[in-house]
Amino acid sequence: MDFAPDADQLLLARRSHELGLALNAPDEHDDSGDPWFSRRKWRRCAEFGLLGLSVGERWGGLGLDSVSACTAIESFARGHADLGFVFSACAHTFACGMPIAEHGTEALRDEVLPKLVSGEWIAANAITESEAGSDVYAMRSAAVRDGDHYVLNGTKNYVTNAPLADVFVVYASTDPSSGYLGISAFVIPRHTPGVTVGAPLPKTGLISSPLAPVYFDDVVVPAENRLGGEGEGRAIFTGSMDWERTCLFAAYVGAMDRQLAATVAYTSERRQFRRPLARHQAVAHRLADMKLRLESARLLLYRACWSRDRGTATPLDVSLAKLAVSEAAKLNALDAVHLHGAMGVMAGSGVEQAIADAVPAAVFSGTSEIHRDIIAAQLRS
Repeated sequence: MDFAPDADQLLLARRSHELGLALNAPDEHDDSGDPWFSRRKWRRCAEFGLLGLSVGERWGGLGLDSVSACTAIESFARGHADLGFVFSACAHTFACGMPIAEHGTEALRDEVLPKLVSGEWIAANAITESEAGSDVYAMRSAAVRDGDHYVLNGTKNYVTNAPLADVFVVYASTDPSSGYLGISAFVIPRHTPGVTVGAPLPKTGLISSPLAPVYFDDVVVPAENRLGGEGEGRAIFTGSMDWERTCLFAAYVGAMDRQLAATVAYTSERRQFRRPLARHQAVAHRLADMKLRLESARLLLYRACWSRDRGTATPLDVSLAKLAVSEAAKLNALDAVHLHGAMGVMAGSGVEQAIADAVPAAVFSGTSEIHRDIIAAQLRS
């Protein structure tokens, strides 16, 4: 089991990091009016290939394996300070692009994927409902077959990218009597009659990744816009979450690496009691703990990606990686604030924002409690 990057991966990592750094500068030429982030910034990521890392070359993607995609995302997030933007781009690619690439009809893939990879369209994954959060398959949204189409009704909440989205991957029940075996997935363009995006939801973390509810009122969806077979929504969603819980969470590894470097630099420069803070044992131990969490999480994440690429990954592999990264992100953010002292709680320092950005990592893509349940179940099996 060797995770050492090859020459191509090293080059990809370097260029991804350079792109992340370049996009930190304000975009003086953007006139899009987007309140969250620049469409021009989005297109620059598309030109690089970041929006199609794991999508096949046929549709304009790079067709990379999980380890290579993970490497690119980690390096990009190490360079780019806006984790909200990185999160939105990853949600677009892994929670939306990959289900379409893996389960869409040929016509649907040919129509949608080039637009997603090029950044012409932004995608949003719509599955969560107010009464169906962690119990995701308790959804009430329903799609009723009527000849060659479905009629879909329901409300989805906390939909990442919804205010900006051009297309949605939507999960709805097509057979309520079958529970999770009756869930199906659909691709629905925003302009479809009956689709309404609600007002953006205020948030404190991942601020530049917008959220909103989406309402579906007698939306007519052609049967060819269904992903996979009827009732295969659970398997499709699980597959997309495996992509998200590995490659998307590489963004947190990159952010933690950047955070640790900044904290080491600050504590090495800041002096108290006539010596640098980093020379005090209590501070040095916190730095060591931050490094330990980071490297442990990184190893579990790359092991999960390595196993995925070989077709041997288990729910245990993925849940261990996701849990390790999200919990490390929270604890490292708290330590960074503590070690920066008063500076760590000053608005605009960037240190305090890391806590708000880290907390959601333990909630989305399955809460930490859900993943502990998965891990425990795998141990018993």
